[in-house]
Amino acid sequence: MTIGTKTLKDKMIKIQEKVLKNICENEDMSLSEIKKGIKAGHIVVLKNNVHNISKPCAVGKGLKTKVNANIGLSPETSSIDMELRKVEVAVRAGADAVMDLSTGPKLGKLRKKILSTCPVPVGTVPIYELACSTKKKFLSMTENDFVDVLFKQAEEGVDFFTIHTGITLDLVKKMNDKTRIMNIVSRGGALMASWMLKNGKENPFYTKYDEIVKCVKKYNIVLSLGDSLRPGTIIDATDSFQIQELLTLGEQQKQAFSKGVQVMIEGPGHVPLDQIEANVKLQKSLCNGAPFYVLGPLVTDSAPGYDHIVGAIGGAIAAWHGADFLCYVTPAEHLRLPDEEDVRNGVIASKIAAHAADIVKKIPSAIERDRNISLARSARDWKKQFELSLDTDLPKKMRKSSTPKEADVCTMCSDYCSIKITEESLKARDKAQRSKSKKN
Repeated sequence: MTIGTKTLKDKMIKIQEKVLKNICENEDMSLSEIKKGIKAGHIVVLKNNVHNISKPCAVGKGLKTKVNANIGLSPETSSIDMELRKVEVAVRAGADAVMDLSTGPKLGKLRKKILSTCPVPVGTVPIYELACSTKKKFLSMTENDFVDVLFKQAEEGVDFFTIHTGITLDLVKKMNDKTRIMNIVSRGGALMASWMLKNGKENPFYTKYDEIVKCVKKYNIVLSLGDSLRPGTIIDATDSFQIQELLTLGEQQKQAFSKGVQVMIEGPGHVPLDQIEANVKLQKSLCNGAPFYVLGPLVTDSAPGYDHIVGAIGGAIAAWHGADFLCYVTPAEHLRLPDEEDVRNGVIASKIAAHAADIVKKIPSAIERDRNISLARSARDWKKQFELSLDTDLPKKMRKSSTPKEADVCTMCSDYCSIKITEESLKARDKAQRSKSKKN
């Protein structure tokens, strides 16, 4: 079957018409344009057929850049209630999707609670459930176990899966202490590599790919092909391991898409500024224009505690050059499990990056938003500014914490407000000109 031709009929992508209409209300593309993008493999819709959500979203070319927030149980410090609060915080801050990256024995319980309450699409990394199984040790899992867990989560309603299909036994065998500074920083990728080395067998997600495709097609789940070999430091960026895996992912995208399955590709990691554009263009070329889902990318390794800013810098550049989906990074990255405030800050930072990129992508609503907030700022219309802010809460708190003498200015300039001075000067000039005109 040829990709991108009329042979890819609408029934192959089982998305209800009302879901697409819901999505169109928040995009700058028509229904027909979105359908065309889906048929070409350039747009995916995060919505499992059996999952009822009020805010489904589409990801891909021509659409607004989307943001994902990761949450999840840790065996050390978190609880189900805590992670559910993080979901609420993430959605309130503007996350378009949430991924549950839980580890620990209660991960199934949390996932079901999230799926029943979260209004946005929910993704998972199914290999984590195998790793945390209390019934069977991970390294003793069979190839069929890797497929069975996908079916289980699909039936529960998960909207998109990260599966590590591109890391092969051959690539893992080539790794040694001299190949990279940090060989594998993907948790799922490391688990898969450990299973392959222990059992001397090929990656089950690679060998069982046809079965996986059938599973996700039945439920209309989006396959998010994970980059197990993403660079964990800018020193390792764009190396042979990353590129070889990307080549495999491109072939797998083509294979799945030819059977009517939606696919997006996950991307690096840690990438210096001058390599981001090339990374995005390479992915689009090798993966047939499939949506690109990037973690950050982080443009320096030297700012622990501020990685939400580091990731936002990289995310803005990546999205500018064509990345479609930004996975947030929180201030706690590399340090500890994020708390609620970390989650909020991470989402806001990524939303800023996404919006900044949408302006240069010429997304009409993004440009109009900036125009309108600038008009409100010029008029010192504080209420309107707050309404149009990407974060509506913090500006209000800052304004409230410092009361100016005059209600229409702020305490930064007060009586010396440049906008007000100019406005009053122009009014005085116009008044003088009118008066002079009358005398003449």
